[in-house]
Amino acid sequence: MAISRTRRQVRLSRALGIALTPKAQKYFDKRPYGPGEHGRARRRQDSDYSVRLKEKQRLRAQYGIREAQMQRAFEEARREPGMTGEALVELLEMRLDALVLRSGFARTTAQARQAVVHRHILVDGKLVDRPSFRVKPGQVIQVKPRSQTMTPFQVAAAGAHRDVLPELPAYLDVKLEKLQAELKRRPERSEVPVTCDVQLVVEYYSR
Repeated sequence: MAISRTRRQVRLSRALGIALTPKAQKYFDKRPYGPGEHGRARRRQDSDYSVRLKEKQRLRAQYGIREAQMQRAFEEARREPGMTGEALVELLEMRLDALVLRSGFARTTAQARQAVVHRHILVDGKLVDRPSFRVKPGQVIQVKPRSQTMTPFQVAAAGAHRDVLPELPAYLDVKLEKLQAELKRRPERSEVPVTCDVQLVVEYYSR
């Protein structure tokens, strides 16, 4: 029997020690230990490699991206000035699906990606259906006018997702009732609401 997406996200959340979805948060609060019959058992000391691998997986899971996408983002971040780990998170945060989620147009990363792939999202008035699209400062994200009448977006416009999403970051100017958001500037690592020790991720890929 196929494992449901919700159950899979709950198991992954407990394994990584972070809640990846609102539903996972409820289960995680109830059982804040690893999955399986040995989840409560005292765990042996993780190796240095294991610690770094887990931190990389945590960052990947929060953006819902594949390993190849993560590696490409890291290589790009290495060429950026400043701290590589901070640049990595900042580049990931400028993905279109990430900004759709932060703006409150969707409740989860999966919903945000689905909205993009199903051609509901415009960037500067042009249809974009690639979740990995890099939004530039000054560009405007908007739900397509024809799609704004759909129930999921009507719910979003009413602010129904704000109770489960982090506080709106300062790098976004959002007009939720219009389902419109502008990336005012490049995000800074300290503002990005992801849980990650970026230095460990850099050490994992630099090994």
